[in-house]
Amino acid sequence: MLKNGKLKLPDKLGGLVSGFDDKEMKNGGSDPVLESGEELEIMEPNGIELGHKENVYEFDDLVNGTDVDNEDAFRTRKRPDKDGSGQVSVMEVIAADEKRSDVEYELSQKEINLEKLRRIASMGLPDGGGLRATAWKLLLGYLSPSHDLWEKELTENRQKYAMLKEELLLSPSEYTRVKEDAMISAELSGEHDDAGPLKRQGISHGDHPLSIVKASAWHHYFKHTEIAEQIDRDLLRTHPDMKFFSGESSFSKKNREAMRKILLLFAKLNPAIRYVQGMNEVLAPIFYVFSTDTDEQNAVNAEADSFSCFVRLLSDSVDHFCQQLDNSPVGILSTLSRLAELLKENDEELWKHLEFTTKVKPQFYAFRWITLLLTQEFNFQSILRIWDSLLSNPFGIQDMLLRICCAMLLCMKSRLLSGDFAANLRLLQHYPDINIEHLLRVAQDLSADTSSYSLSL
Repeated sequence: MLKNGKLKLPDKLGGLVSGFDDKEMKNGGSDPVLESGEELEIMEPNGIELGHKENVYEFDDLVNGTDVDNEDAFRTRKRPDKDGSGQVSVMEVIAADEKRSDVEYELSQKEINLEKLRRIASMGLPDGGGLRATAWKLLLGYLSPSHDLWEKELTENRQKYAMLKEELLLSPSEYTRVKEDAMISAELSGEHDDAGPLKRQGISHGDHPLSIVKASAWHHYFKHTEIAEQIDRDLLRTHPDMKFFSGESSFSKKNREAMRKILLLFAKLNPAIRYVQGMNEVLAPIFYVFSTDTDEQNAVNAEADSFSCFVRLLSDSVDHFCQQLDNSPVGILSTLSRLAELLKENDEELWKHLEFTTKVKPQFYAFRWITLLLTQEFNFQSILRIWDSLLSNPFGIQDMLLRICCAMLLCMKSRLLSGDFAANLRLLQHYPDINIEHLLRVAQDLSADTSSYSLSL
């Protein structure tokens, strides 16, 4: 039965799902489950179709499947799964569809209620359909809450990115050639009134590939060659188990090239920080989500949108990548101190054991957790779920990040209390599989008192 656009469930689900009674009997009347990969067959009373079946693309195929050159395969809806358990309960399927409906409704409004969107996103955004991509753009402030402004904002930002690429990523000779072509086109179209032959834009004598003059455009271009090579090496190691990023297919090569441009452009625009190893891991979830948007126009412009959102994301934690600021109030050591204080506030026994008994300092394990936003600690699907909570936290990404890091310690309390320095360090540097929803609930319930605390070195 449909009520207010939603499916109202009768007392017994067997009335809607074919074969449901048999499954309930097999489970002794407990909450019925469906084997992974099994489809629900919806009964259609009076021949009325309740919905249409969407194409399903298994997430595991992104990780372990054969080479994929078809980009559309990465933009289809993924089947909900529960922490790889191999079983999906009927109620979870229904809850996932209701959540999808809630997100679609919120994103369809002329004025987006960001508070409500944050609340929904904190519980996890649905995979597929471009919903996560749009929600992340809103949560990062890339899109304004006013739906009517989106087209204008996207067009302007994408044009700015194209101009930055032309100015900073092209070699001086390529840039000169582009400018010459533009001048010729302008002359032929009659936009310039200057009489006489076409003028050629020349390069000064001091501006050539072998120039050592610091003001030379070629000098600046070659100065970033080493950075570009480091980016290339890191991109080859980005999620090597996923065909989206890794492999020799034209699809994965195109994705790596787009990410290379984003990271190199960021390095050139931020000379004090440039590129730091690991930024590729922070970029990966954003670029993946935007590239797999089912909206073709958004997917085509994933590179430009990813750049802007990557910059916005790092603005909250960019000081962690700057070694000169390590000991400052905004540096990584200060953030590690806040994590230690948060653990002390919530479990002093565990804090004392790590800090004094085994001397496993936060900088030994949490440096990577914090700087890379947990992208190295969990599988990719779990990373996306964690980022839903990070980006939707009303108190900022760093607040939720520290909560999750503290929760990671609390969830391993018994093992940590029984371990020595070597065992605990190994455990925290190779964090085991865990129920992500449970981890996030623990993080959300933590006391947030993070008063000043001096990290012992």
